[in-house]
Amino acid sequence: MVCIRRDGLHRVHSERKATMYGKAFAPEYQGALTTLSVNSSLTEVLAAGTRQLSEAERAGEHGEAARSGLAVAEAHRRLGQIGEADRAWKASYRAARAVGDQGAMAWALWSGGTLARQRGSFPLARRLLGLAAEMGERGGDIVVRGYSLAGLAETGRIQGDYEAVARLHEQLLAEARRRGEARHTVWALEGIAQIHRQRGEYDTAYALFEEAAQIAGGADDRRGHAWALRGLADIVSARDGDVERALALLSEAETTCRAMRLSSALAYNHKMRGNVLYRAGRYAEARNTYERALAEFREMSEPRGEALSRLGLAKSLARLGRDHTETAAELADLARELERIGLRHAREMVARAHTELGVRPQGDSGVRPQGDSGGRAQEGNGLGAQAEADGRARRGAGLPEQEGSGGGAQGTGVGAQAATSGVDAQAGTGGRAPRAVGGSAAAGPAGRSRGARGVRVEAGR
Repeated sequence: MVCIRRDGLHRVHSERKATMYGKAFAPEYQGALTTLSVNSSLTEVLAAGTRQLSEAERAGEHGEAARSGLAVAEAHRRLGQIGEADRAWKASYRAARAVGDQGAMAWALWSGGTLARQRGSFPLARRLLGLAAEMGERGGDIVVRGYSLAGLAETGRIQGDYEAVARLHEQLLAEARRRGEARHTVWALEGIAQIHRQRGEYDTAYALFEEAAQIAGGADDRRGHAWALRGLADIVSARDGDVERALALLSEAETTCRAMRLSSALAYNHKMRGNVLYRAGRYAEARNTYERALAEFREMSEPRGEALSRLGLAKSLARLGRDHTETAAELADLARELERIGLRHAREMVARAHTELGVRPQGDSGVRPQGDSGGRAQEGNGLGAQAEADGRARRGAGLPEQEGSGGGAQGTGVGAQAATSGVDAQAGTGGRAPRAVGGSAAAGPAGRSRGARGVRVEAGR
């Protein structure tokens, strides 16, 4: 991998090295569930995990309950069953804490942080994933530490903090290549490809998605392969205008999503299909597809996907003759929702829609001029109602209350009570940060360098 500086931004080019990758495996399936594979259907994982969890609880085996509970939590999360996933990861954490198993506690926190990101609670996601990375480091579990750092990198990327997390993506890619870990290599390649795609660097993005698809295919990582195909479809549509090839790639990925019951991946596949159809001027088909994706995201309570589907739907309806006043009102509401979620590039997305559709912004659309305090407001998104929700999540897992706040979500720490609860590291910016691969600390939003505990995409999708 060669990294080149250009205008202060990292560019990543993939060298097709003769790296030997083993078959993809799922480290979140532990204990008696290690026979499950990365391609096991989620219904199979849920059934097996629930059986093993019940047996472990009856036998009073807290360690096994923690490990099987992790699989249950991940199956529920990936099936879009948010409430069940929330209860399961917290129960897994409590079981692990009962026997002082820091590795199992870290895995539970990773699951909880990934769920928080899926729900659009980015400040909570950063806190939980940061704790997971720290606990994994202390417990000597390099795999959960790597997954947690990857989670932090993906959270930042989803929020639009590309410069802040680009280097961490690169470091995790290099580490995954050295270890021959196909699944993590695929995740990192796809994340870096998304960053290039958002910058309009389509050729580089395509090459990275293509390599990810090849590695995933060779390692029998069907989930990673489906996400890579979705990325390729996006580039083929946006760069080449090849609608039919893009739709064929999405159809191939959809087959995998349905076979494995990947609810979230399937919804994002449908949203991308809507994008492809919209770009092709097939607005009625795009409208129907966005409506389908919107219903799927709402069913699984995934606010980011819901908001992005609403944006595509609003644009499609405008093209089909919807009144400009109604469109302007919808875009204004979407701008507020996207910023509430914490997507740093929300202003640009909505501004582009106004320009593209020729619709004048309605009053305060939430589209602020560059250089104002909008970004800072997003970072403080963990205050108020969000902070209350985050507090409930921590209490449910037996984590301590946060003590003090220094700058919104970033400065919120676990504090002094942590030692008595089995979490003895601060989650804010004051404690020692877990080191990223290569010895560099993870960078936080807006390019400020800080420990990983203060900073996501998800390595486990």
